[in-house]
Amino acid sequence: MTSLLHDRLAPRIVEEDGAFRSKMLAIAADLPRVIALGRGDPDFHTPGHIAEAAKAAIDDNQHHYTGPTGLPALRQAIAANLRGEYGLDYDANEIIVTAGVQESIMLCMLGLISEGDEVLITSPRFTTYDTAVHLCGGVPIPVPTFERDDFALDVAEIEARITPKTKMFVLVSPNNPTGAVTPPDVIRQIAALAEKHDILIIADEIYAKLIYPPHEHLSFATLPGMKARTITLNGFSKTYAMTGWRVGYMAAPRDFVDKLTEPRHTLSINTCTVSQHAALAALTGPQDDMQMMYDAYAERRAWLMEALSAAGLSYGAPGGAFYIYTNISSTGMTAPEFCEGLLRETGVMVFPGTMFGDDSADYIRISYLQPLPLIKEAMGLIQGFIDSRKDAA
Repeated sequence: MTSLLHDRLAPRIVEEDGAFRSKMLAIAADLPRVIALGRGDPDFHTPGHIAEAAKAAIDDNQHHYTGPTGLPALRQAIAANLRGEYGLDYDANEIIVTAGVQESIMLCMLGLISEGDEVLITSPRFTTYDTAVHLCGGVPIPVPTFERDDFALDVAEIEARITPKTKMFVLVSPNNPTGAVTPPDVIRQIAALAEKHDILIIADEIYAKLIYPPHEHLSFATLPGMKARTITLNGFSKTYAMTGWRVGYMAAPRDFVDKLTEPRHTLSINTCTVSQHAALAALTGPQDDMQMMYDAYAERRAWLMEALSAAGLSYGAPGGAFYIYTNISSTGMTAPEFCEGLLRETGVMVFPGTMFGDDSADYIRISYLQPLPLIKEAMGLIQGFIDSRKDAA
């Protein structure tokens, strides 16, 4: 029997598949030891000077409300960083600081999506976008990418899905869960497509500082005429190991930002003030720790790609982020079966691609967010698990 409240849910609340994630976490909770290679949460501590800035803010009574768009000094620092790192021309009044990029995503959809609007989303994908689109009455339309292309976007696949109802395309580069980087020439082709069909763009660049040679990042809104139709999203969670601090931001033309200021206030008034002071320290302080983290990710990525190939598992070579989207179909198991069996029998946690909108059930996402010795141990356990299943067959 369901509750009265459940029976009166609004139609905007659609069924989302969080059941398998919950099942995996419940299994893990009962295990004596788990090597977690599932979540996108960096294993490094937030750098010390960032934490110290937060402590200083508390001691200095800097923990009250800020304006809805964020601390002026932080917005100025974000604008300067976007200009210096990516060539993006935003000023402080074109920035809204949000409670992680998650809140930016919801704010964008609230501001732009009407009933029946279609939103094209790179797929496999971060399915928070699906939920946000659904909540606003829109329709998410996956744009498939394929292992044969290292999961790079094909502009023809985008254009084939454009209809009179298409309002927006969500470009996440580097992508989660595949790590694919959209090359600059493809970015330019997407810009031409956006202009041709009058489509808005969300450029989610949360992983833009985690790109490995020879891949290159091109920020969408730097292209001629594109700033007017683009919202650029970024944040601090991945680059600075600040996932729990919940600081992200959106950058867009000022008249649009002004219209979203009151809806942003309604969502959460302001991003945690102490976290904003920490984010300011992240941008303006030393970057040595960030380089150290990047170097560690690059080393782990290279080792894991070799190990997966040696194990006979194919994947799309990731150009960025900290994931390898790995094909396990050769094991004869579906991705959910593989992930659950692996966790129960070895204590290694990885997530199936079905959690990222992938209908094939052939892929798992491995995040290399553990020290290399643990990754090596986990890979040995994965190999043993695969071998045991082959022997049993």
